[in-house]
Order: sequence, then structure tokens, then C-alpha cells
Amino acid sequence: MIANICYNSTEPGIGLKLNRDRLTLKCYMADTGLLISHAFDENGIVSEEIYRKLLFDKLEVNKGMIVENIVAQMLTAAGHKLYFYSNPSRNDSTSRMEIDFLIAKSKISSRHNISPIEVKSGKNYTLSSLRKFMVNFAQQTNIPYVLHTGDLREENGIVYLPLYMTCLL
Repeated sequence: MIANICYNSTEPGIGLKLNRDRLTLKCYMADTGLLISHAFDENGIVSEEIYRKLLFDKLEVNKGMIVENIVAQMLTAAGHKLYFYSNPSRNDSTSRMEIDFLIAKSKISSRHNISPIEVKSGKNYTLSSLRKFMVNFAQQTNIPYVLHTGDLREENGIVYLPLYMTCLL
């Protein structure tokens, strides 16, 4: 229970587990505080100043990695199995995309069962992969979500949720 494993689902439809690629995975730490302690442990001890700078956004670091780990931890705590979608196609740019997380509806219907989730840590971002996913997998897509640092809103069929609302998915 130290890591949360997130598998690539090669076909984002009913039965994410059936289409899981066991060789393509992401590994998240089950405790984000422990991740920070290990990531910034330069001299055998993490200084209090590191935590303070992280909290007040005064440290130049890949916050996306930390925020994505927090979301993985929250989704796992809410009872979701972790899946993502990745298609690194070099030949077809319309199918090349990566979606951070996929979750299934609790009540399965004949279609529109999978919600793609994009995690964004900054204020300026693009949603090209999410938009491609919505087009390529329209029959499977339920509600697309963007988890971000901004306010709750709905725009062009996408629900933008503040990060702290992840546990409600």
C-alpha cells in the first residue's frame, strides 16, 4: 500500500480492466507527503523551508507531477481503480493523445460510461488531448472533467472542477 498503480486502458469503454495494458503503467505514491519527502531529500532531511516554499508557490518545480499524484491519491481513496489512456501514435496526429485518468460511471448503461479526466496545475493550459478524446470516443464519453486550480464551471461540454472537489467524482 505504498504505491497506486495506474494502468493504460487501450480501449476506453466498458470494462477498462479488460483492455488494460499491463506493460504500460504509471506509479503514484499512496502518500503525497511521502513523495515530497523523498523527492526533495537532498541531504538526508527535508527542510521545513521546502514545504513552506511549495505551499506558497515559491519553488520552481514540476508541480504537475505533485498535483497529479494528489489526484491519484484522492481517486483511490474514493474507491476508483486508476486507469489512463495513452496513444503515442507517430503516424496519426488525430489519434495521438494522453488522458491523465479514466473513471467509469457507477451505473453502467449501453453507452457514455467513461469520464476522461485531465489534471492541470497551472493557470494556462491547453486541452487538445481531451478534445481529441471527446471526438474519437464520443460514444463512450460520459462527462469530461478538468481538475484545475480555478473555480467550478461548465464550458463546451467540459466540467471544470477545483482540485479539492476530486473526492466527489
